[in-house]
Amino acid sequence: METVVNKLEKSMVEVKATFSKEEWKDAQDRALNKVAANANLDGFRKGKAPKALIKAKVGTKALLAEAVDEILSTSYAKVFVENNITPVAQPEANVEVMTEDELKITFTAPVAPEVELKQYKGLEAKKKAVRVTSKEVDERLASYQNEFAELELKEDGEVEDGDTANIDFEGFKDGVAFEGGKGENYPLEIGSGSFIPGFEEQLIGMKVGEEKEINVKFPEEYQAPELAGADATFKVKVHEIKTKILPALDDELAKDVNIEGVETLDQLKNHIKEDIRAQKKAEAERKFDEDVFEAVVEANPVEVPQAMVDTEVQTMVSEMTENLSRQGLNMDLYTQLTGQSLDDMKAQMADQAEKRVKFQLIIDAVVKAENIEVTDEELEEQYKEIAAYYSRDVEEIKKIFAGQEYRVKADVANKKAVDFIKENVSK
Repeated sequence: METVVNKLEKSMVEVKATFSKEEWKDAQDRALNKVAANANLDGFRKGKAPKALIKAKVGTKALLAEAVDEILSTSYAKVFVENNITPVAQPEANVEVMTEDELKITFTAPVAPEVELKQYKGLEAKKKAVRVTSKEVDERLASYQNEFAELELKEDGEVEDGDTANIDFEGFKDGVAFEGGKGENYPLEIGSGSFIPGFEEQLIGMKVGEEKEINVKFPEEYQAPELAGADATFKVKVHEIKTKILPALDDELAKDVNIEGVETLDQLKNHIKEDIRAQKKAEAERKFDEDVFEAVVEANPVEVPQAMVDTEVQTMVSEMTENLSRQGLNMDLYTQLTGQSLDDMKAQMADQAEKRVKFQLIIDAVVKAENIEVTDEELEEQYKEIAAYYSRDVEEIKKIFAGQEYRVKADVANKKAVDFIKENVSK
């Protein structure tokens, strides 16, 4: 077999293969033997008919097609291995010439593009400084007060913001009651935002026993299509009003919150402050990672084959399916809830998938450019992290990855490359 390799656009490679007469003759013989072994011709036992008769019966074209399958079964991978080509998706084979004396096949396959690093040091990406304000601490304290507040019946007076009104209600659109728009003895906290905009505000000022008609407009994006953007009227009656009695901000509240190591109000404030700080640091780190990701892709243009993007989209779908499973959902239910088809979601994922592919290729190039290596200690630590994540024994994880240690090392090397880029952003 003789081959000629041509590089095409968009990281595609073409291999033109011309098979020797010996190879092609051998493939035809194997094809004929295969057909003959299963042939049923009148007057002959299965597999015993003369090959000349079988050839005449099946036809030259069909036998040659069978011979192509035979030669591909042994040469498909060989074509790429001998030319040091690693396809990133299933190659295609197109028969250019097929006669009894000659066979020429053109193979095409997408390959990982060569990455020419432009810039990965001094990128414009900054991590946001973290600061916790007294207002944020006070807001968290107020939320604890609300959590441990008691409701006290308001004998006289009107509904006020923050009160809980026990109401009957029924909604009408164009004078006709609509499904799901009726409730009795419903405890509604005013200001909670649990009803559509404009509803709760119009209850303010009502008294026990009072009835009222409330006019509202459903949001354009409301989940029930027949009500989205529609005007509606609700008939409402107030049965009872309860006001919220907040507990004092003191050590007793701190104990009620029931946080280990927190017994006093000062300890609670310190705990809140550190908790908010940790949340902000995590958010700042996430945003920094996103900015670095975008900066790396932007600074290092690389064209990737569509096959790699398609594969990454499928990976993202798998990740989404796994996340939904953790929430007790599945993809079919999710598509029903969102009104999106799987194809719609894949189309939306395409841009991000392409960026993810580019980022990974660039990171691989940085690993090589910086000669990043993985120590035995780092590899061991990675095994421990994997074991902890899946709640498995470290030795069990090592057995699972036996023969595939290179994959674990590659993950560690990639993390080190990303850390290197983050450490060398523009100061």
